[in-house]
Amino acid sequence: MKVLVIGGTLFIGRLLVEELLKAGHDVAVLHRKPKHDFPKRVENLLADRNDAESLQEAIGGRRFEVVFDNVYDWERGTTAAQVEATVRAVGNRITRYIFLSSVAAYGDGLNHKESDPLAPDYHLEPYIRNKATTERLLFRMRAVTGFPVVTFRPPFVYGPNNPFYREQFFWDRLRAGRPVIIPGDGHRLMQFVYVNDLVQAMIRAMVEPRAVGEAFNIGDSKPVTQVELVERLARLANVEPALVRIPRDMIAQAGGNAMAEPFYFGEYFDLPPITENIGKVARVLKLKPTPFEMGLKDTYRWYTRNHKPRTAGFEFDDKLLAMAKAASTANV
Repeated sequence: MKVLVIGGTLFIGRLLVEELLKAGHDVAVLHRKPKHDFPKRVENLLADRNDAESLQEAIGGRRFEVVFDNVYDWERGTTAAQVEATVRAVGNRITRYIFLSSVAAYGDGLNHKESDPLAPDYHLEPYIRNKATTERLLFRMRAVTGFPVVTFRPPFVYGPNNPFYREQFFWDRLRAGRPVIIPGDGHRLMQFVYVNDLVQAMIRAMVEPRAVGEAFNIGDSKPVTQVELVERLARLANVEPALVRIPRDMIAQAGGNAMAEPFYFGEYFDLPPITENIGKVARVLKLKPTPFEMGLKDTYRWYTRNHKPRTAGFEFDDKLLAMAKAASTANV
């Protein structure tokens, strides 16, 4: 098939392109750089997907059978209107438009089913609002014109080549013999999906007739707490973790931010929990999720061979630990 991957050079997109090539598909990658490092047979399309004119010019008269829309602009946001412009640009001959949404589209809450309502258009968080409104737009197009949309709602995606400072954040500290800071009581739930599973499901959606017009939750069926996550990461590193619980208000007072440096519990990892029920993706796309321990083992193998620490030191950790020690001493 002739396939367009919007955002195909990092993490999910890179693995997707590699798997598409293995399967013999004709692939084009659209991104904001003048070249990529894939084989020459992968066509390079230079465009800003948030700019409708740039997008239209890059695609020109090309026609694709399948489009994978993976890109979200973390600095400016990517709105439903910008995704609609992408749909218009790729034309009306496609057999699948596979959109990578997020569990965040639900807004909040636990154990969501695909049929649950998504967050409202007026939600305060831009990422949540944009994912939810975009999905509503795409499914309206499906209802009105038969547009062949498929959406996926992954939770935290993990695996080799993860550009976010997440699993690596903890292994950097565990391997250095450092204590790991646990925000609050550490009981917040987190749900994960292995990047290989997500990519395989997306590829299967290309050809499965029952996938058209459907949204899919995808990930491990059982969430873990923040403490359980650290314990599993420590087990792989063969380290007994030293956990130090620090109240979130103290972390905020010191300047901690879950969404930006300095991180205290991995990049974006300390967020109010949103979890989902998994089952439909197994029934329709015949996907058997990789066990969490196995996926983490592959990730740790990549980490030990390739990863370089993202930060120069642990100054913020030390600041928090000192504050917690001072507070503890004052309360004695």
